[in-house]
Amino acid sequence: MASRSTCERASSHLPSPRVRAPVASQPRYLPDVQAPALPGAVSIGSIDAYIQRARRFPMLTREDEFRLASRYRDDNDVDAARQLVVSHLRLVISVARGYLGYGLPHADLIQEGNIGLMKAVQRFDPTRGLRLVSFAIHLIKAEIHEYVLKNWRMLKLATTKAQRKLFFNLRSMKTSGQGLGATRAAEIAQMLDVTPAEVTEMDTRLSGHDVALDGDNDDDEAFAPITYLADYSGEPLHVLDARARARLQNEDLESALASLDPRSRRIVEARWLMDEKPATLHDLGTEFGVSAERIRQVEVKAIHKMRSTLAPLAATS
Repeated sequence: MASRSTCERASSHLPSPRVRAPVASQPRYLPDVQAPALPGAVSIGSIDAYIQRARRFPMLTREDEFRLASRYRDDNDVDAARQLVVSHLRLVISVARGYLGYGLPHADLIQEGNIGLMKAVQRFDPTRGLRLVSFAIHLIKAEIHEYVLKNWRMLKLATTKAQRKLFFNLRSMKTSGQGLGATRAAEIAQMLDVTPAEVTEMDTRLSGHDVALDGDNDDDEAFAPITYLADYSGEPLHVLDARARARLQNEDLESALASLDPRSRRIVEARWLMDEKPATLHDLGTEFGVSAERIRQVEVKAIHKMRSTLAPLAATS
């Protein structure tokens, strides 16, 4: 806990692109992350100025990096953590540039990457013989990925590991702007170790777009989702209608069947009311010892009688 709080205090000395914080960059793991300009630095008013300022910080040698990381790990030296962070800001800028194709602000991508960089500094162990850049790049990308997934659309498109993999790779692997065919979907699925169905589903999600629930209020003829997403099943009129249909299908149907003679009822039930495979005219003809044509005549007569019985009941329901 002590190392986290010191890393948070170190972040207060970092330069910032000075843009409005996006939805996904609200504090999640580092509650007090603030990023004003360095003391004595000129006011930074644009992303280009921020990038130029970040590139002025010198890169660290392996020995300097080991010394600073050891000071932060062993003594909670906030200034050492700050030097580690600012010397790798150019790495964040470079990684964030690779995600500009998603239409999100470069400054916001950099801010998310900076959070990942500070987490990497916080967790970095210099005794393992690994450079900070190799360790930090994974956390930087993880933060940017999470931001892109949350802000690219109003609804999050990828939640599982397979969906995330497809989200960040499918567009570059498609050979054309058209939909994927079954053969190409199978090839991509094999390369990314996912199922063809998951590839097709993600392609459909990426091809869609956000639609307002209420539509365009200025267009009276616009067809908005609200018109067909409304649930009317709980309204009294629909409830009474559903009850009447259920009664007609159960009680009234039973009354109509009771008006038939045993042979006619057996034929109607075997031909129309069987959950499994209905009986054929020839099957029933063999059962009653008559021809299939005679079974058909009995069936027609029985159905006509049932309709005559159900008509008054339906009119009063």
